[in-house]
Order: sequence, then structure tokens, then C-alpha cells
Amino acid sequence: MALILPIMNRIDRIFQDLRAAGSEGGGKALMPYLTAGDPSVEATGRMLTAIQDAGASVCELGIPFSDPVADGPVIEASMTHALSHGVTVGQIFEMVSHVRQSLSIGLVAMVSYSIVHRIGLTEFIGDAKDAGFDGFIFPDLALEESGPARLAAAEAGLILSMLIAPTTPDDRAEQIAKACTGFVYVVSRAGITGERAELPPELPARLKRLRAVTDLPITVGFGISSAEHVRQVVSVADAAIVGSGMMRRVAQARSEGEDQTVKIVEEYTRALVPGLSPV
Repeated sequence: MALILPIMNRIDRIFQDLRAAGSEGGGKALMPYLTAGDPSVEATGRMLTAIQDAGASVCELGIPFSDPVADGPVIEASMTHALSHGVTVGQIFEMVSHVRQSLSIGLVAMVSYSIVHRIGLTEFIGDAKDAGFDGFIFPDLALEESGPARLAAAEAGLILSMLIAPTTPDDRAEQIAKACTGFVYVVSRAGITGERAELPPELPARLKRLRAVTDLPITVGFGISSAEHVRQVVSVADAAIVGSGMMRRVAQARSEGEDQTVKIVEEYTRALVPGLSPV
């Protein structure tokens, strides 16, 4: 009987392909963040296509929550906007299901575990997989309590990444990195999300320590908002996550209509992509 091999997760395949291209001067990923439902669920679906066309490899799609974890005022306001317009998890899953067939980028849900718990772990992960998500980030799920979620995601063939903060002790950071699948999410600085003028000088040393304990791609988020920031990050990491910079532009463009908002998102993504290439 022929051996049936499991299908490789899309996130794993994307980073594998990028690493293979690395010898040709590429190999790095841009991972924009979008709040699902800002300015509308339909517009978010169009933005997913726009960021893909502009050169993004993976999208971190935030599920709106009334008490976001570690998110600064820009993303918090974005989630408030979505919730005030009645956005639900079901609507987000339906939208992803609708656009997934036209997308090749990876889709990772950034979602509070309280939402997952309320819906039910097995049901949430099953529905997310059916919709077309490739994995999850649960920012408020502690390592010690992550076993069931990691197992459920693995059984569904999806990845689960957890955050490593600057204040995380080295030994615990190593444990978190070993528990991740898909990629390791490193928070570049302490505090809440938001754009910064420069990246912390200790970041390369932190990433070097993690590389010693995991072969997974390392992604960096918090404070990245320009092509130069992206260039600095991917000189030591595998991907740059851009959140507040993206959603600030969405907020500024809302009054101009959804067509203009989608256009601004695509233009901003294109402006970030040059940072993936070395000078």
C-alpha cells in the first residue's frame, strides 16, 4: 500500500520556498497585519488580495476583541471600529472562505484565546481550517496552558506560534521557541504595539540565541513601519510584521471610502517590499 504523506502546511511551504530562494538574494518575508472588519469585512477581503499583489507572503489577520492584548492605540481603535460595526467571527470566517481560493499567501489568525474558549477549541480550529486559515497566534495563551491548543492545531495540520517578549528570560524564550510551529514570533520591544523611529540594538543577539534552539523561521513585530525598518529586521530575521503602520493608514483613509482605503493599503505594502532586498 502506498504511503500517503501529509500535505505541508502553507506557512511551512512559503518559508521553505523563501529559504530556497535565499541564495539568489531573496528569501525574506513581509507579513502585514490587518484587523478583520476595518473598515468592513468585505474591504478586508479585498485588502488581502491587495497585499498579496503588492508582495506580502503572509497576513496576520486580527480577530477583533474588546480587550486586545499588548495592542497600542492604533490597533485598539481599529478593533473598536470593527466591533462597533457588528463584526463577528462567523463573518470573518465566511469572508476568508470566499477569498481563499484566489489567494496564495499564508493566513494566520491573531486571536485572543478567550474567544477560542468561548466558541470551543475543537470547533474554532475546525471552522478556521475549513475557512482557509493556516494557523494561529494566541497572544494571551501561556506556554504552560498551551498543550491542548498546540495538539488541536497540529491534528488539524495548522501551525501555532506564540509570542516571545523582550522581558522573557532566555530559558523560557527557548522553551516557547521549541513549542512553536510554523514560525517563532519575537516581539522587538517591551510595551504596546506602535510605530517607532528605530529598532532595539539588542535584537540581533536575542535572535541569535533563539536560532541555536530552533530551525523555525523567526519573525519580528512591534514598531516596524518603514522599508528601512524592514531591511534592518530581515538582516537578522526571516520576516517582518507590520501592524500599527498599516492600520494607521487604514484609519486615515476610512473617510475617503473603501476603494481608496484598499488602494492605500496596497501602496503602503509596495513601499515596504524594497526593504526585503539587501542594499
